[in-house]
Amino acid sequence: MEKDMTLQYYDDHAEQFVNSTVDVDFTKMQDHFLSKLNAGAYILDFGCGSGRDSKYFLEHGFTVEAIDGSKEMCKWASELTGINVKHMLFDELSDKDKYDAIWACSSILHLSYDALLDVLRKMLAALKADGLIYTSFKYGRFEGVRNGRYFIDFDESKLEQLQTDLPCFSVEDFWITTDVRPGRDEEKWMNLILKKK
Repeated sequence: MEKDMTLQYYDDHAEQFVNSTVDVDFTKMQDHFLSKLNAGAYILDFGCGSGRDSKYFLEHGFTVEAIDGSKEMCKWASELTGINVKHMLFDELSDKDKYDAIWACSSILHLSYDALLDVLRKMLAALKADGLIYTSFKYGRFEGVRNGRYFIDFDESKLEQLQTDLPCFSVEDFWITTDVRPGRDEEKWMNLILKKK
């Protein structure tokens, strides 16, 4: 139910969402992530949205595969990046030991906690040994429907719970930032870099 509603939101608002995110300067976050990878590393952009980050990674010499659950977002992202963005739901990930890193920027935050655990297990299985995941959540304790989409927010206690429930990763780095979109600087985000054990 929540998944269908959230995907419908992105299908219905794809152009508006792309316009509000594609030109946002996210280089500080992108570069921080890339600095932890070897040159040319294989990255899965997991819920790529507009394709902004895939485009940046490609331009910096990395190998990128991109997926999104919204068919409309896949069209926009394919056009921006010049690669075929695959229409796929998070829980359909079945690759094993394939990627050096997974970039899940503001994407898996649309899952319920139980679904998030299942998807993170799939993400960790899809990573090579010592592979990295970058992901981000709105900072807080909320879980439920907000602005037509399902969200799970994270704070330090939620991160501790995740580490207890899913001990097959370590937290390489986490930091709190403000939203980079204009007029949204009162919103805080928790950014995580997780490492496969």
